[in-house]
Amino acid sequence: MSSGSAPDRGKSIFVPIPDALRLHVRVYDPPSARDFPRLPVICLPGLTRTVADFESLAPALASTRRVIAIDSRGRGQSDYDQNPENYNLAVELADLVSVLGALAIGPAVFIGSSRGGILTLLLAVAHPVAVAGAVLHDIGPVIEPVGLARIKGYVGKLPRPGSFAEGADILRRQFQIQFPKFTDEQWLAAARRAWKVEHGVLAPTYDVRIAQSFAKAEHEHPAPTLWKEFDALAHVPVLVIRGANSDILSVTTVATMHVRHPGLELIEVADQGHVPLLEGAEVVSHIGRFVERCEQHHTDISTSNQLLLK
Repeated sequence: MSSGSAPDRGKSIFVPIPDALRLHVRVYDPPSARDFPRLPVICLPGLTRTVADFESLAPALASTRRVIAIDSRGRGQSDYDQNPENYNLAVELADLVSVLGALAIGPAVFIGSSRGGILTLLLAVAHPVAVAGAVLHDIGPVIEPVGLARIKGYVGKLPRPGSFAEGADILRRQFQIQFPKFTDEQWLAAARRAWKVEHGVLAPTYDVRIAQSFAKAEHEHPAPTLWKEFDALAHVPVLVIRGANSDILSVTTVATMHVRHPGLELIEVADQGHVPLLEGAEVVSHIGRFVERCEQHHTDISTSNQLLLK
């Protein structure tokens, strides 16, 4: 992490994808042009989350490289789909590939939060050279049924608050067991990420119809294990960030991930559940060091390949 000029605070662009929707992309450029050739970082939010989840992490990482955060269709500032059936992993993977192509992104380090981590695993199978390193943010090859049931229970069903303060109280009641030490300020910040002002009232920052397709998909096809997809990351560095109170990613799953990928790094965030915050000096600096490790690994592999071709 550079101590030079302050990092770019980010700018929003909108990328058209083949079915005429536009996806919102938040781009953070490094302060020095010489850092543009370095591995970029791609940030992928969770099921109902937005690029706001990376608003502390992305500028810090952008001190040495380009960082790009993507709102999936129906989330954040991206267009909503008229057909909620399109809120599925296959379509969202194709969207991701379209954005990477439109922005001419080659190999990158991916930070995938929950569903964004699943997209990272799928991308590693579909386009192996695209992933030069992966941060799996409270997600792994096995999704715990109890956590999945909990998510189904609230997605698209939370009451509409009359104010952000009321929204903070709603979130506190819903999630305090997983986040017992959140401060009033943290609950309020969470509310500002969960709702937006729309036509003078607060509305969710995602298309609530996502709940329909999510519940239908899980009913018809219970969450499969993704060990084959995880094994596709065997050739690159992997960092797992787990909330100590997570009901989505278990300690047992992490242990098996480590056996299958001996170089795997782990951060466990105390007193937080699914998903832990990507902020605080310790977490941000660890991710920064991991990205540098990915950079070095990518350079070493590229050098070895060049020598083999001579």
